[in-house]
Amino acid sequence: MSVKYDDFESLKRDCLNCAACELAATRTNVVFGVGDPRASIMFIGEGPGEQEDLKGEPFVGRAGQLLDKMLAAIDLDRTKIYIANMVKCRPPKNRDPLPAEQDRCFGFLEEQIRLIDPKIVVCLGRIAAMRIISQDFKVTRQHGQFLERDGRLIMGTFHPAALLRNPNQKPEAFEDFIAVREKLKVL
Repeated sequence: MSVKYDDFESLKRDCLNCAACELAATRTNVVFGVGDPRASIMFIGEGPGEQEDLKGEPFVGRAGQLLDKMLAAIDLDRTKIYIANMVKCRPPKNRDPLPAEQDRCFGFLEEQIRLIDPKIVVCLGRIAAMRIISQDFKVTRQHGQFLERDGRLIMGTFHPAALLRNPNQKPEAFEDFIAVREKLKVL
């Protein structure tokens, strides 16, 4: 998709009506994104899970509850940020989105980023970081490292669902969130 949208509502309308890949056939809802469309910071996950598919909103299950706690710890909440995913429809059984599925949705995400124009993009987890930062991104080694691209800072960190499975990584993830807060202060 190489369509440039003039406004967020047109982008959202087209995304909600998308049937470009097989994920459309099994979704309950398109999970476009949530938050302030003028936010300085944007968080990007890999794709909706079961709860997100049912509600039509990203990060509303247990991983979302953890994300909300981490945001609150750095004085942020969903009204001050924007949250989206690489793919807008739930992959079956919460599997990783396939490259072809990511390709079909990536234009929507690119337009979300362009229209929101955040100062900081945080990739939540390996899938988002591999697509946005580098194909060989290793979250355990490269989390918390900022790079500048297209006039914005981009960083990858642990996905909240991974932190639920591996709680020993929470302190490292929290340090990444503190680094985001510090960067926001100087931007």
